[in-house]
Amino acid sequence: RPKVQAFDGRETAPAAATEDMLLNAEGKPLAFHEAVVGGRSVGTPGVLRMLAQAHAQHGKLPWPRLFEPAIQLATQGFPVSARLHAQLKADAHLRSDPTARAYFYQRHGEPHPVGHVLRNPELAAVLQRIAREGVDAFYSGDIAEAMVRKVQKHPSNPGVLALSDLANYQAKVRAPLCFDHAAMARVYRICGFPPPSSGAIAIGQIMGLLQHTPASLLAGSTTGADGVLDPRWLHLYAEAARLAFADRALYVADPDFVSGPGGNWLSLLAPAYLRERAKLIRPTAQAVVAPGIPVRAERSSWAPMAAQAEYGTSHISIVDAQGNALAMTTTIEDAFGSRQMVKGFLLNNELTDFSFLPRDAQGRRIANRVQPNKRPRSSMSPTLVFDKATGQLVMSVGSPGGAMIIHFTAKALYGVLDWGMGPQQALALPNFGTLGGPLVLEAGRFAPTTLSALRERGHEVREQALTSGIQAVVRRTVNGKNVWVSGADPRREGEVMGE
Repeated sequence: RPKVQAFDGRETAPAAATEDMLLNAEGKPLAFHEAVVGGRSVGTPGVLRMLAQAHAQHGKLPWPRLFEPAIQLATQGFPVSARLHAQLKADAHLRSDPTARAYFYQRHGEPHPVGHVLRNPELAAVLQRIAREGVDAFYSGDIAEAMVRKVQKHPSNPGVLALSDLANYQAKVRAPLCFDHAAMARVYRICGFPPPSSGAIAIGQIMGLLQHTPASLLAGSTTGADGVLDPRWLHLYAEAARLAFADRALYVADPDFVSGPGGNWLSLLAPAYLRERAKLIRPTAQAVVAPGIPVRAERSSWAPMAAQAEYGTSHISIVDAQGNALAMTTTIEDAFGSRQMVKGFLLNNELTDFSFLPRDAQGRRIANRVQPNKRPRSSMSPTLVFDKATGQLVMSVGSPGGAMIIHFTAKALYGVLDWGMGPQQALALPNFGTLGGPLVLEAGRFAPTTLSALRERGHEVREQALTSGIQAVVRRTVNGKNVWVSGADPRREGEVMGE
């Protein structure tokens, strides 16, 4: 049987963080970018500690070798892509940091043109230090001091990150959160990331709820790679997602601070609970969706977290020649994080993944409020899928995209497992999802008749760009042989390699 581990390098709130730090002087939540831009939003970075921990357990190559491609890229540079150019042009805040402005922009304030080679010798020097000395070179000494100085000395929005936060950061190995999913005469074991990520729980709830609806009878009829999604199926999906996001808003937070209902996060995926919740899915959209009570007679004392912005993220899925598989999602949250650049890299704005409000109007605490040394809730959904009968790996998948990660990943899983699609076909399907409110559909990808059918069922429908950046690697049997088939989101720069 495969061994599955979840390595947690999620950022933490500094020890000096307070639960009201994302409120203004009147006690109201700050506007998103008021909180983001500057030092206030910067959490203690954890990815390097996590990578060192994973390497210590599973690494085959010497630690310094791992840095060679990144050092080469930082030294020799890379051409500015059309996407990066557009993001730099549109961003209203990155130019406010003198270091970032000098790196990303020309003297007159316009971003470097598409094709301009961006070199980063300062980052190359940092990577060389970490390669040579290990991660302590990042978490102490002059690199750590530069980060802390940048955060604490911000002229208008300072933060509280301290050298002790960096020195004390601990990566964690957690048990993955796994659930069964039956599709096309097979039972799959789907393993994702546990809290503080909400991804695996939400995906498991959505897929589990749909099993108690007519969704399986409504296969996505496909015309080429575009795909046409049945509005009846989209309605069922949206209602299942709204139920999942209601539970997410109430229950999910850092497990070192908050317990799952009944002391077990799997209570939110219990078949009997999902069967009961699925009865709330009707032919028309529910006006109000409330969180459920997974453990009878245990009503939560938490208050639901209000919807708020969530952005960012990178993902990579890999299977190697020995059959080792990786699904890894990392982020500095928003596209350019806190817009603070130091030593050649941008600092994160992870603290804005906490609830800005620590309590509701009745004074009930919100599970995902800011607390010292706490990890903020995320939507990251790195996922490995196994054939339950044989234990054989079937799929590695995950996506960037803020809270929409959950839907991008669920769509890929459903397309491959339930509809029998190849990974590229599933990833190219139109994107869709809801964070509990409106049903958001990828602009230009859904027929007017689909939009009107959903509106007739009571959905508030919005169209917008949804560029996921998802990746998937899937095991297929071709002519009696096992082969790996991969896909990358055609909307982004993702690329399939190694086939």
